[in-house]
Amino acid sequence: MHPAPASVSSVPHDPWHTLARDPLLHLLGTHAENGLAEQEAFERLKQYGENRLQESRRASAWKLLFSQFQNVLVIILLIATALSGFLGEEVEAITIAAIVLLAVVLGFVQEYRAENAMAALKEMAAPTAKVIRGGEQGEIPASGLVPGDVILLAAGDRVPADARLVQEANLRTEEAALTGESLPSEKSTEAITQNDAPLGDRRNMVYGGTTVSHGRGKAVVVATAMQTEFGKIATMLQSVESEETPLQK
Repeated sequence: MHPAPASVSSVPHDPWHTLARDPLLHLLGTHAENGLAEQEAFERLKQYGENRLQESRRASAWKLLFSQFQNVLVIILLIATALSGFLGEEVEAITIAAIVLLAVVLGFVQEYRAENAMAALKEMAAPTAKVIRGGEQGEIPASGLVPGDVILLAAGDRVPADARLVQEANLRTEEAALTGESLPSEKSTEAITQNDAPLGDRRNMVYGGTTVSHGRGKAVVVATAMQTEFGKIATMLQSVESEETPLQK
């Protein structure tokens, strides 16, 4: 067994898809046939944390709705509606009220969808993973995977984490959610020389949240939780800030 690295994420190395099999296994401190020892997997789980997407605190639907009325433009329009009604301008009051209602509904729907985007990503996560540890094959909760774990994949499986293939037989995965490709992606174990190859061209990689459509394979986990490609998307979703429109400014 190779010695475990201090931290896979902190050790400088070439991109995973460019590494040959032996350097890959050495860097991850694992073995293609036996996988990690249970104790080593336990230590890495404490180091890297559970293989789950981390979500910032979600605002309730009522809070999102109430926040729409804290907008200065909406407050001005509500005042204009009240004044129009007080002055007997019913048509103008109804028109402005309709504008306010439309603005509030659109704002609420957009923010509510953004709040639920993380939930949609979480639904794509695999609940369990077939893993080899200590030379024994078993099934564990996907949340327990760590970098260096050797996982087994077969048609119909959901990939539980980002991993580099070390063995495959007619393996294809559905990666439309990541790459936009409508057809299954054919996989290979060969190293790819292009460092900045697009995700869709990294044929020796499989990604958490995607689905195996054909064949079978064996892969070594290289990234879990927020370090996966889906985790990076989740990070971007939670860091997006809404900007004021020119009219609001």
